[in-house]
Amino acid sequence: MRVEQLPRKSAPLLPQHKNDAEQPIVIIVDDDAAVREALSELILSAGFRSVDFASTQEVLDADILDSPGCLILDVRMPGASGLHLQHHLAQNGNLKPIIFLTGHGDIPMTVQAMKAGAVDFLTKPVRDQTLLDAVIAGIELDVARRAEAVVVKRNLERLETLTHREREILREVARGRLNKQIAFDLSISEVTVKLHRANVMRKMGTGSIGELIRAWETLPTAMREAGGSKF
Repeated sequence: MRVEQLPRKSAPLLPQHKNDAEQPIVIIVDDDAAVREALSELILSAGFRSVDFASTQEVLDADILDSPGCLILDVRMPGASGLHLQHHLAQNGNLKPIIFLTGHGDIPMTVQAMKAGAVDFLTKPVRDQTLLDAVIAGIELDVARRAEAVVVKRNLERLETLTHREREILREVARGRLNKQIAFDLSISEVTVKLHRANVMRKMGTGSIGELIRAWETLPTAMREAGGSKF
């Protein structure tokens, strides 16, 4: 693969990790060995770890797709295509950022990939800095998503500690209802509402109504629509 040499940006200051298992990995999937080698050298020169595969099936068999990082994925390969892998990951809830790199792209293919959430759709030959910019964007996106997932998991665990009544209070507070309105709707006293609300804030680890509402909004849409009940 021909790569145009340009001044390269230094790798971004990503969060430091205690062990290699948490370090972002750029997964390269291309059936052309020369392309894989060139891409690996480029990624390593920018200070990132990389691993490469010749087919989408090899990636699935390697059990590496849950690791932090992003994918550089060819579109057309023997067996399942890069677009098929993107679809497979989406169906399984894996939102790993994907950068498509192909010598056979067209507009419909590009639109399909981008609508499905690809970070970028690049055509060979590609400038090294253009590809590195996409990789940096992909890794930063993955870091942000993983941090968000940690917050969601924490709030779900805290939600599990609430009683049924406390979940009702939480839902009504998140709707912007006043204590006296909640008391009327639930046929309880306003003092009781205040006590439940204080317990909710303590169990959810929030120090203000604003923080409580933000915690509520991190919960899955289906759960919020169900009023915080299990689904």
